[in-house]
Amino acid sequence: MIRRMYQALKPARSEHIAVRHLSYHVRVWGEPSPALPPLVLVHGWMDVSASWQFMVDALQASRWIIAPDWRGFGLTRASAPVDSYWFPDYLADLDTLLDHYAPGIPVDLVGHSMGGNVAMVYSGVRPQRIRRLVNLEGFGMPATRPAQAPGRYAQWMDELKALHLGDSALKAYESVDAVARRLMKTNRRLPADKAEWLARQWAAPNAQGQWEILGDAAHKVVSAQLYRVDEAQEIFGRISAPVLSVTASDDSLGQWWKDRFTLDEFHERMKVVPQLRNEVVPDAGHMMHHDQPQLLARMIESFLA
Repeated sequence: MIRRMYQALKPARSEHIAVRHLSYHVRVWGEPSPALPPLVLVHGWMDVSASWQFMVDALQASRWIIAPDWRGFGLTRASAPVDSYWFPDYLADLDTLLDHYAPGIPVDLVGHSMGGNVAMVYSGVRPQRIRRLVNLEGFGMPATRPAQAPGRYAQWMDELKALHLGDSALKAYESVDAVARRLMKTNRRLPADKAEWLARQWAAPNAQGQWEILGDAAHKVVSAQLYRVDEAQEIFGRISAPVLSVTASDDSLGQWWKDRFTLDEFHERMKVVPQLRNEVVPDAGHMMHHDQPQLLARMIESFLA
């Protein structure tokens, strides 16, 4: 049994704001400053805003930090059942969040994984809203071909049926310790104290006393639309902010996609970004903000300065 738990050095406060017919949960650290823009942190797939806590604790400068739970994750849940999520909704949600917290002010934006992909696309669509951009392994997806479209639509419909039959439900865990063990199994570098703390943010007990992940099972349904590399690069080429692209020393793409999508291919795609800087975090995997929060914090603060 895990007996000790990480203690947050900079506890966040929770806010709920209206975003496109949803009550969006947002974690906030610090206070607004006339000298610095807001620092906005957006998390990845099947993650929550609390995932940033270790890196926030490692930041040396005092910043006003805003980190939302994306729709269908954490404490941002729809009042009615949802059976499919669409990537453009994240862009519109972020746009509304920035209108609320930083109207007319370019922000510093940091995105991890899916959040990094959202941040890249948003920064090309709304370049005037971003002062500096940090992409933490927001890779996008493998290239597709038009011939895959019929099969993809069929797969999407089949997965919707499976979801309604309950075949795609997320696993429940018998205790918070079991959730922590699951997190440590996924990330071998995650220490027990941090796993215990994250488990209580990543999951919650249900009426039966089991711990359920705070993520909608509908997120597992495949996108009905193919990922278009040519469209993504057209958008990336319009980013006007300086961009820091950070990868981990472990090859996440190689683990996930094998030869279907490689790091070399990702770096080739990113060459269209006008002001690009690449960095690597040593001794880290995809969850680099858990593995090396101090090193990553220094890297990001240096870039934002």
